[in-house]
Amino acid sequence: MPDGTTRFTCKGKEVFHFMGTSTFSEYTVVAAISVAKLRPEAPLDRVCLLGCGISTGYGAALNTADVQPGSNCAVWGLGAVGLAVIMGCKERGAARIIAVDTNPAKFDVARQFGATECVNPLDNSPRPIQEVLVEMTDGGLDYTFECVGNVNTMRAALESCHKGWGVSVIIGVAAAGQEIATRPFQLVTGRVWKGCAFGGWRSLDDVPRLAESYAAGKVKIDQFVTHTFSLADINKSFDLLHAGKSLRAIINMKEK
Repeated sequence: MPDGTTRFTCKGKEVFHFMGTSTFSEYTVVAAISVAKLRPEAPLDRVCLLGCGISTGYGAALNTADVQPGSNCAVWGLGAVGLAVIMGCKERGAARIIAVDTNPAKFDVARQFGATECVNPLDNSPRPIQEVLVEMTDGGLDYTFECVGNVNTMRAALESCHKGWGVSVIIGVAAAGQEIATRPFQLVTGRVWKGCAFGGWRSLDDVPRLAESYAAGKVKIDQFVTHTFSLADINKSFDLLHAGKSLRAIINMKEK
């Protein structure tokens, strides 16, 4: 909980809330700031994905970066967050949206969400991907988004930005204790490094609005759902996730 306490115990010992919500629990207690009221007809097996992931990537493009029409963008990592970034860039009218991933099996889906080009960094190895992208875009990108959580790709995303105005947004979460680095010249020449949490949305006010946008057909959610499991089979969903064969799996708490 926000005050550092917990409402859970197991065999007499305190158990803390995972990410403050413990959404893999059948029942949970959350802080009031984590509760958003949706209209009753909103399908919970879809709008549940607005708690993170889709909202984070979509908001990174709309709010954190504020992508402008006609701009050039690149997105590292084509999981659900990266695809949501692409969705946001497309909505904002980006001219070029370059999807970057080492798994080419994800490219078709990226194009369905709005990517105009797809690049596998391994195809150009040992040449750094930032050099490839700067050449492709005649000087660098207006916006880049790191959705992997790898400190090396974070640096590559920044250094792929155009001098003077390029903005790079870090969305991926790196392992504990890792640090990012770049040459100071990369920032002195006008590039901007930004972090992003929950896409810049305010949960109480904006999650209901996002749910309305989904109902209106503006925000995609259905296309992210690739599997559904019972709580008893939750580990199968993690196996698919690690294998790169799933975008989002819905866990049905009522199904045994």
